[in-house]
Amino acid sequence: MSWSLVCAFVWLIGANVVAMFPSRDHHWRFAYGMIALGIPLLGWVTWENGPWIGLIAMAAGISILRWPVRYLGRWIRRRLGWEKPVGPAE
Repeated sequence: MSWSLVCAFVWLIGANVVAMFPSRDHHWRFAYGMIALGIPLLGWVTWENGPWIGLIAMAAGISILRWPVRYLGRWIRRRLGWEKPVGPAE
């Protein structure tokens, strides 16, 4: 097994272990750090193991960090005008 996959598995296990503990900010600071580590790690996995393994690693990361991905999707849809913002009427 390549070192990039070993590091990706350590990333996944670390994210799952931290998610088990309570947090005042609902783990958002930790999620930012995991995203900052995960993006270059995903590139490394894809570079060493090919695009299919990279897609599998990306799906695993998205399943762990699903709330930041949902908020990013909502933000993109609002910016493109596909969804109206939720909140008080303007």
